[in-house]
Amino acid sequence: MNSLPGHRTGWADRIRHHPPITEGLAAFCFSERMVTTPNTGGSAAGVLRTVALILATMTTGLIAGVFVNWSNTVMPGLSTVDDRTFVVAFRALDAAITNPLFLGVGLLGSLLFTGLSVVLHLRAGQRPVLMWAGTALVCVLAVLTITFAVHEPLNEKIRTATEPGSNAELAAVRAQLDETMWTAWNTVRAVAATIGFGCLTWALVIHRGIGQAAGRPTERPVTGSGDPRWDPRHG
Repeated sequence: MNSLPGHRTGWADRIRHHPPITEGLAAFCFSERMVTTPNTGGSAAGVLRTVALILATMTTGLIAGVFVNWSNTVMPGLSTVDDRTFVVAFRALDAAITNPLFLGVGLLGSLLFTGLSVVLHLRAGQRPVLMWAGTALVCVLAVLTITFAVHEPLNEKIRTATEPGSNAELAAVRAQLDETMWTAWNTVRAVAATIGFGCLTWALVIHRGIGQAAGRPTERPVTGSGDPRWDPRHG
């Protein structure tokens, strides 16, 4: 039906007499299919990166807690006791902490899982996580260096000292430990481990954000041949 002169043309008439719009609407309604960007957040590599970061964070937090406890509680408490009590208690604590949970899961686990996290985040899309995981690895290496370069030699002295008898011998064995230096360096490694724990925690936050961004589907209309189709909604 033709419009009368001076009568405003309806929207249906405008679409019918505008071929590009008509063709575009037909294509959009009948020939459109949506292409979704694959969700890579749940891939095997993504899961492995997540697990490695979680384990690195947990093990580093474990050793950080142990070292903080020694500087904050154990050594201040031992400093108030007599020489005999100090030597006996320190030897007992040293024997107790030399166990698979602390040495294997804590110290070694922190190094292995943090190092694995760094390796798994070397790809370009993971560089924001790599920076924080790399900083944590430096902290873990500092902890291990201090442990085996400072504390282990001091612990070995009191560990292998002959059984003291007199008060003078007990005082000499206690002096071999050098409590001031032992506690000071333990505080350093406690701070390093805590910083490493914080870096890994933040790395997990960034990693989660990257995973969520990768998991968002991106849709666009395409033709049957795979070419982008003109969308009348965008001109």
